[in-house]
Amino acid sequence: MIIKLYNENPNPREIDRVVSILRDGGIVIYPTDTLYGMGCDALNVRAVERICDLKGINPQKSNLSIICNDMSAISEYAKVNTPMFKLMKRNLPGPFTFILPTTSSLPKIYKNKKTVGIRVPDNNIIREIVAHLGNPVLNTTVKIDDDEIEYSTDPELIHEKWGEIATIVIDGGIGGTEPSTVVDCTSDELIITRQGKGVLNF
Repeated sequence: MIIKLYNENPNPREIDRVVSILRDGGIVIYPTDTLYGMGCDALNVRAVERICDLKGINPQKSNLSIICNDMSAISEYAKVNTPMFKLMKRNLPGPFTFILPTTSSLPKIYKNKKTVGIRVPDNNIIREIVAHLGNPVLNTTVKIDDDEIEYSTDPELIHEKWGEIATIVIDGGIGGTEPSTVVDCTSDELIITRQGKGVLNF
C-alpha cells in the first residue's frame, strides 16, 4: 500500500492510519530530511528483530537508531548531559544522528551496545507519526544500490521494491541521496564518524 502525504500539512487521518499500522507491529517506509527510512515502533521488539533480519543488521554489533519527535522525548531514551543537550538543540530538527548512551526505557535489544542513535529529522511527516504514536520509531535507511539510486529515492519504485515487506509506503516526494551526519557523543570528545548532509553547528 502506498499513500501520499505532504510535508507542509500531513493529513491527520492518514497519520492515524500509519500509527495504527505501527501499533500492530507493522513496517512503514517514510520520508526524512535525508534518505527514505524503514522503521517500526521502536519499543516493539518483535518488529525491531524483523527489520534487523531483513536488513542484515546485527544489533549486538551495530548501533540501532530511533526517531524522536522533539527534544523533550530524547532524555527518556538516551542519557544527555547539559552541553550535549545544548548542542543538539542548536542542530535539531536536522540531518544528524547523535550516538548516545541508552537509558532503561529502551528494550534489551538496544542494550547490547549500550548506545543508541537519536534522530529528530526536519520532516513533519515522520515527526507527526512519532508524536501520535507516543513511542519513538526505529530508523534504518532504505537500502541503496549505486546502480539503482531511484529505488531509494522515488516512492513509486521504493514501493515496487519493498511493497511486499512494508505494510505501507509513504510518498512524501522524491527523497535525498545523502545520509545523515553521525556524531558519536559517548566520550568527552565529539567524533563525527560519518560526514553526511548535516554540517554541525557548534
